[in-house]
Amino acid sequence: MAISYTWNVNTCDTKTVGSKSNVVHTVHWRLTGTDDSNNDADGNPQAAQVYGSQALDTSDLSSFILWSNLTASDVQGWVEAALGADKVTAMKASIDASIAEKVSPTSVTKVLS
Repeated sequence: MAISYTWNVNTCDTKTVGSKSNVVHTVHWRLTGTDDSNNDADGNPQAAQVYGSQALDTSDLSSFILWSNLTASDVQGWVEAALGADKVTAMKASIDASIAEKVSPTSVTKVLS
């Protein structure tokens, strides 16, 4: 199972801090894992995702980036750093497990007629 991961960090809450405006203080993120080697019944790759919001520390703005220059890569780096490597690894493991369950279900729901 070869799973690729994609971050969506495009939705950010901003505020003014001192003389700086549009300071990102909260990021609403989504991490999606896609397994291109296992398709569903319709031929689409199996996928799973986790999502949440992450508050960012705005006490040190020495490396402040203007909103107009901010990239998704910048924000993703902030989110991953704030979450910590262990949490990101655990989220990816959870996505992997969800996809594995879709590929080889351990339980099937049935309805009596």
